[in-house]
Amino acid sequence: MMRFGVEMAEEHQHVPGGSMNNDDDDKTIRTGTFWTTIAHIITAVIGSGVLSLAWGTAQLGWIGGPIVLIVFGFVTYVSSYLLSDCYRSPDPVTGTRNRSFTDAVRVILGEKYAWTSGLLQYFSFFGTAIAYVVTTSSCVKAILRTNCIHKKGSDADCHNSGQIYMLLFGVVQIVMSQIPDFNSMVLVSVVAAIMSFCYSSIGIGLGFAKVIENGKIAGSITGIPAASVANRLWLTFQALGDIAFAYPYALVLLEIQDTIKSPPAENKVARKASAMAMIVTTSFYLGCGCFGYAAFGNDTPGNLLTGFGSYEPNWIVKFANVCIIIHLVGGYQLFSQPVFAFVERWLTSKFPASQFLKKFYKIKLPLVPVFHLNLFRLCFRSSYVAVTTAIASEFPYFNEILGVLGALNLWPLAIYFPVEMYIVQRNVQVWGKKWVFLQIFSCILMVVSFVALVGSVAGLIQAKMN
Repeated sequence: MMRFGVEMAEEHQHVPGGSMNNDDDDKTIRTGTFWTTIAHIITAVIGSGVLSLAWGTAQLGWIGGPIVLIVFGFVTYVSSYLLSDCYRSPDPVTGTRNRSFTDAVRVILGEKYAWTSGLLQYFSFFGTAIAYVVTTSSCVKAILRTNCIHKKGSDADCHNSGQIYMLLFGVVQIVMSQIPDFNSMVLVSVVAAIMSFCYSSIGIGLGFAKVIENGKIAGSITGIPAASVANRLWLTFQALGDIAFAYPYALVLLEIQDTIKSPPAENKVARKASAMAMIVTTSFYLGCGCFGYAAFGNDTPGNLLTGFGSYEPNWIVKFANVCIIIHLVGGYQLFSQPVFAFVERWLTSKFPASQFLKKFYKIKLPLVPVFHLNLFRLCFRSSYVAVTTAIASEFPYFNEILGVLGALNLWPLAIYFPVEMYIVQRNVQVWGKKWVFLQIFSCILMVVSFVALVGSVAGLIQAKMN
């Protein structure tokens, strides 16, 4: 029987079997470990971007493609290494917690920088949610196309509109968005991480099998030929954006770090977890990108798994797409929960007496744990999901959207702010060797980010016009 009651106290979550770690400066119970941190990172990193890596490798060729994949893996680790020290300040081990990226920027660099980083960060979260809706629709269409080809042959018209599947994904996310907070997402992240391993492994395996079937390694050193020099440049720049989208997780690293119990110090655990996650991720990315390009050559599709529609046994392809969809359900929440937390904390601080914001209704359904329903949370989070779904249905351009988001994430958020915060946090001497290295590192990635944005926007405009 359903029971309702009002709960005014704060919600605390406890993971079964976890060690309850009462924090030193708030009431949050942290249970995160080295392994759960890896799971959160892999869930954040390996998402829809992995599907475009074969296409990105095809644009850059056999030399440029693998080199760029490895370099971006290294760049992402350096970014996470710098940012992990900014979780606590002024001392990275004993200082006060900065529970989000924006909080860290505000405390270390100041309010003006915090506004800039906050706008960029939450725009990126919002855009990533849109990309995940588009990717889910692409995966469902790939499953239906595989069924169609299997029944009617490879020459049949197997086109499907993806808008209805975007709507269904939106409905699922409205339910999932009622998860209270980041600390309640451990199981979701573990499942999503397992799914990412599954479909990445299948993508690598299918690419390898097709190379064996073809009897040759397709592709060339210079990549797919282009109609003109300008077109070659746009596609190369867009490929950089697509690969950039597949890697950085700076936007959620501090939220992930905020789940870690201590000792040992959170920054040490985060660095080790980041190193392990990047080794695993880069290995998978090289496999997907290189085997995908080797299998299809100049015909490499934007979404790797859509190229295996006629592959037998076809259930493998369908299973891989199902794994992606399950992963994206969790990934959407991973990038949306920080937005939810920011808006809810800000409004609660502005309107501390509002019962609409603070009142929770206790709901008990048979066979499930007690659920705490807040009406504002229900309305706001459902509206957020509805807006991202509506925009995705208007701009369903997979590679172009990933490229734009990757370029926007790369320099300003994943490089510039972590570098500047680390310099202040560690009192790095101006014009010293470390300072010069960090500034050169930042400037190079700024140029890469700019050209990737230009190429991706050009591709998006062209796709919309067509």
